[in-house]
Amino acid sequence: MKAAGRAVRVCALTQIPQEGSLRVEVGGRPVCIARSNGEVFAILDRCSHADVALSEGDVDNGTIECWLHGSRFDLRTGAPTGLPAIRPVPTFPVTVEGDDVLLQMES
Repeated sequence: MKAAGRAVRVCALTQIPQEGSLRVEVGGRPVCIARSNGEVFAILDRCSHADVALSEGDVDNGTIECWLHGSRFDLRTGAPTGLPAIRPVPTFPVTVEGDDVLLQMES
């Protein structure tokens, strides 16, 4: 069993566009914080197909599209929902408290 982590503030909710994303660095890792359909998600900011930033792609209806080749990923699970990607991208637990977006970090 993993040890419980700690929550780290990564940005303000107001910094994330509606149906958009924002790149942050957490512990040296690039993380894409995305907002879609009124929910906030956190996914590794690296496409599993082309190793480019997902945060530069389009967010729509709970998915994010890689700008380079059009791979799509489910923001909840990281699962690819559109080719050419076939491997998932890691996701992270995220919560919103007021205007603070908190990312759960492993300890």
